[in-house]
Order: sequence, then C-alpha cells, then structure tokens
Amino acid sequence: MSKIVDARGLDCPQPVILTKKAMDEGGGADQLTTIVDRDVARENVKRLAQNQGYEYKVEQKEGEYHIHMYKTVSLDEDKPSSSGDIVILIKSSLFGEGDEELGRVLMKGFLYTLNELEADLKTLIFMNKGIFLTINDSPVIEHIQTLEKKGVEVLSCGTCLDYYQKTDALAVGKITNMYSAVETMAGAAKTITI
Repeated sequence: MSKIVDARGLDCPQPVILTKKAMDEGGGADQLTTIVDRDVARENVKRLAQNQGYEYKVEQKEGEYHIHMYKTVSLDEDKPSSSGDIVILIKSSLFGEGDEELGRVLMKGFLYTLNELEADLKTLIFMNKGIFLTINDSPVIEHIQTLEKKGVEVLSCGTCLDYYQKTDALAVGKITNMYSAVETMAGAAKTITI
C-alpha cells in the first residue's frame, strides 16, 4: 500500500509525526512518500525512515523534497520491551539555554511531541520557572491538559508557585512538594530532566 504525506510548510516536529502516523495506520504503509520544503524536516524524516526499517530516496523538485520510503525490515521483534514508567522533570519554561524565543518554540514542540508518542509517560513534574507552563495564560497549557486527560500525572512545585505568587493561577494538575516529587522520580524506571 502506498501513501503520501504532504508536510510542506509545517514546523518541526509535525512532518515526522505525520509520517510516523502514516507508517502506523492500518498495519503500516509499505511505500510512503513525504513531501517537505525544509532541510531540517527532510533530515528528520530520513532519520525516522531509517529508524523504522524503511529504505528511502530523496527527490528534489522545485524547492521541495519528496522522500520516497520503502519498508524493508519489521522492527517489532527487535523493539526493546518497555521498562516501565517515565517521569519528566521540567525546571524551566524554556527548552534549553540560549535565545528565549527559540526556547519557547522548542518547549512547545517538546510538549506537543509528548502527546503524539506512545510512551510509558507517567508523570510531569514542574519546578522553578517550569511552573509557568502550568498556569493560566501558558502558551502550552492545552498540550499539558491533553496529556493529563490521557492519564499523565501533572505536578507543580508548591514552593515554586508560592515564590512566584502564582498558586491561584494554577490551571492544570496538582500542587506537590519536594519530598513527593523526589519520591516519584526515585520510583520511576526512568527520569528525564529538562
């Protein structure tokens, strides 16, 4: 079965997510073409194809890239089994250090991607300036609310909310304390800190 994914004009990570969904639909596509118009999207889709057992060929047409993918390997047998629940500690409202605008864009992309992955995500813990992502007027509040609806526990540091005088503005999840946060992280199969 052959499918076409038109991801022109879309920002990261959407081209990869749309391509992955097309790969997974109805038992997976044996042949798939993703069309992108950005170098970064081209490289990310190529990497996805390789990781998912697809051979690929890139065809450039008038400023666009047509990435033709062909299924060659079934990775289901080689996929490592899930090792348990994942906890993510978010300690800033920005993803990484450097330019603030880029940090906001990356954080939005990160939380959007968490919604699209099928991972054993158990808990998101927000500390320090990370709590600004869980309050009213947060630019990513919908992504966090969607994760909570999917069963992900969302916890914000009470001390941090008090310090920044934002306790009354909490819009998603529950208030936690350092003991409970550390206990949650210590009991997780994997903890990721950003």
